Amino acid sequence: MFTLHRPHGPLRRAVPVAVATVLAAVLAAGCGTAGSAAKSGASPDAMSGMSGMSGMSMPATPDAAGAAAASSEAAAAGDTGITPVPTQVLGTAVWQGMKITADAMTPVPFDIYNGTTMQLVKPPKNVSFHLMVLLNDAQTNVVIPYASVWGTIKEGSKTPFDESLWPMISRYMGPHYGNDVVLPGSGTYQLTLLISPPVSARHVEYQDVWLKPHTVTFTFHWHQPS
Repeated sequence: MFTLHRPHGPLRRAVPVAVATVLAAVLAAGCGTAGSAAKSGASPDAMSGMSGMSGMSMPATPDAAGAAAASSEAAAAGDTGITPVPTQVLGTAVWQGMKITADAMTPVPFDIYNGTTMQLVKPPKNVSFHLMVLLNDAQTNVVIPYASVWGTIKEGSKTPFDESLWPMISRYMGPHYGNDVVLPGSGTYQLTLLISPPVSARHVEYQDVWLKPHTVTFTFHWHQPS
């Protein structure tokens, strides 16, 4: 148990300013590659502490409307050449009451907002799927924000994907961590997720959990759309 002390003087006045600064940094998101997005001058790690919406309760996995929602987002972005990908659950795990869900779904264009400018990023033509990772309270299903996620996908000795996931927000999928994945083809792959602890103030129910990085690994079968 820790004790909070009321700040005094300049520190007390600085606290609301710091909170307001964090809340002002909001990501506009969808799906995309960190490599392409890096050209805009932003990085997933730099923005990871500002992800999610702590007051929202979202489904742990997208429902059947996910594919239609992705198509709607693609149409809204003016991109009609995207091949829909049926939503596939790659794996789920529970870590100290945090439910970790990894899904493959249709990639769509997304915007990166760095607080000043907006950069549009489109999926590459050879993209396989959008990797979406959801972090939820296992009991309440409330979204857990302010963490960071690194994803690695291997096929035997080959590593076709090894990148940080963007903290994202979406009207249809809610707050999540995502990135586009390019695989060499159909096959059996291993997905490893490195979940770093949420960096934020915590209510007492979360004071003893998620204090160190945690790794989960899923094996999944992927059929590359033709």
